[in-house]
Amino acid sequence: MGQTLEEILDAVAGGQFPPPDGGTTVVPQSGPRDAGVIAFTAHSVVFTDEDPQWVHAALAALDCDALAATMNPRFLAALLDRTGRTTDTIDLLTVAGPLPGDPPLELREIDDPDHPRVRRALGRRDDVRVWAADGGVVVLGRGVAGRWETAIEVDEAVRHQGLGRDLARAARHLVPDGRPVWSQQATGNARSVRAFQAAGFRPVGSEALLLPAGPSRAG
Repeated sequence: MGQTLEEILDAVAGGQFPPPDGGTTVVPQSGPRDAGVIAFTAHSVVFTDEDPQWVHAALAALDCDALAATMNPRFLAALLDRTGRTTDTIDLLTVAGPLPGDPPLELREIDDPDHPRVRRALGRRDDVRVWAADGGVVVLGRGVAGRWETAIEVDEAVRHQGLGRDLARAARHLVPDGRPVWSQQATGNARSVRAFQAAGFRPVGSEALLLPAGPSRAG
């Protein structure tokens, strides 16, 4: 039996990637919410409950470089149509290890399920916690395959002062159980990419997350 998505992600967080053989691995979704595609170096993982034979046939039908096929807009559109799901963008997928001690940043936890940032996070993650700093927030929760994920938000008035980097680094102190913490950044959001890399997050691949369509999609 092949690896589960959770096992693949755990291995990648530890520096062990799928073989760069140009192949595509299809694994079942770890839960009903999250489906999608992760492209590593010369190997992709499609996590879906659809028939793996359909996935491979759809990829083979594309007139494009096989190494780029899983992130080709035509394949993603076909997968979205078949699953009835929706997506926002292709993200840069990054990961960092935990850091000991308390964050070197004054934070206060937001315990309000109606807070806009909490509501947004609950559309994509479980066990969500949100902390506020002067001028920004950091979110932590369980996302794809139960991995710990973080997101940050910085007020426009305090940008370019290193707060984004500090919030991203704070997530490494806040993640429980000594687990790695993951984050996705839209590839065009250079400011966010720089902040997370300055906080020690390393890029490991690209990810297209497919979420159920409809009113329940809050994020």
